[in-house]
Amino acid sequence: MKKRISFLTAILLTFVLVFSACGGQTSSTSDSGGEEAKQDNGKTYVFKVGHSLPEDHPYQLSLEKLNEAVQERTNGKVKFELYPSSALGAERELTEALTLGTIDMAISSTGPISNFYKDMGVVDLPYLFSGREHAYKVLDGEIGQELLQGLESVGIIGLAWGENGIRHITNAKHPIKSPADLQGLKIRTMENPVHMAAFEALGAKPTPMAWTEALTALQQGVVDAQENPAIVADQFMLYEANQKYMTLTGHVYSPAIYMFSKAVWDTLPSDIQQIIKEETKKAADYERELIVQMEQDSLEVLKEKGVEIIENVDITPFREAIKPVYDKYGETFGQDLINHIIYTQ
Repeated sequence: MKKRISFLTAILLTFVLVFSACGGQTSSTSDSGGEEAKQDNGKTYVFKVGHSLPEDHPYQLSLEKLNEAVQERTNGKVKFELYPSSALGAERELTEALTLGTIDMAISSTGPISNFYKDMGVVDLPYLFSGREHAYKVLDGEIGQELLQGLESVGIIGLAWGENGIRHITNAKHPIKSPADLQGLKIRTMENPVHMAAFEALGAKPTPMAWTEALTALQQGVVDAQENPAIVADQFMLYEANQKYMTLTGHVYSPAIYMFSKAVWDTLPSDIQQIIKEETKKAADYERELIVQMEQDSLEVLKEKGVEIIENVDITPFREAIKPVYDKYGETFGQDLINHIIYTQ
């Protein structure tokens, strides 16, 4: 009887040990399987990508390059549907849609983004950057990467810095050679408090509105002026919207951001995330190159169309006039950060 009990006990103990071992192995297999699934779950993805500029703008051309590269690296598992010309909304609407997860990806200049993540407004301070190379060092360095990471707090993944270009002023009234020429001029600006404050300091009357509304406003004379890179003035044929003069004030180097909805991003396998991030950086660098190439071409087109280009502008009076903007936003963004950007070499 004792032998039988010992035998049964031994069987029971063996069963418990085997079951425990199987349980641990299942947990390990499950974790491993989860990681494998995260790396390759067999799904296909089609992402909607929006921006506000035309099909021949560097935004679109870089996204086409991105789409091709990602499809190749994922064997067709990941594709992008591209929606230019504000087909999914203007930049502020696109940014909001990313925070809500109702679209997947977008490119936007930083102006409207600061309405959702106010720290981003620091890069829109006029005459903050001495030139493109200075801007690249800041944005591709520690400061720029921290700003991209900060977007996560509002539900956006900042993938890479692109470029909207260097902003200049066009208007229907007269050549602008000094801040005095801006007095009382109604100028369309982005829905960006920094830009609005700058033009108020210059004596103009800023009128914020989405770009989709701006063209009609310019054509109908609701506003006299606008400010944008030369490529935008060219591609949207602003010479047909009463814009007879362009002054190369270069008052803002306008960055753009390639952004993804965090709500969507967090559902993606890590390998897909990595591929998209790597290829977006390449596409953004390509987009910057295109902007530089096309900017001069656009100035030539504008001249041919009869726009008077005011070059060799003395920007010192403009810089002096906007000093109160730096005083005001030094408190908002931190004077140390502003100085860090200005003195980055």
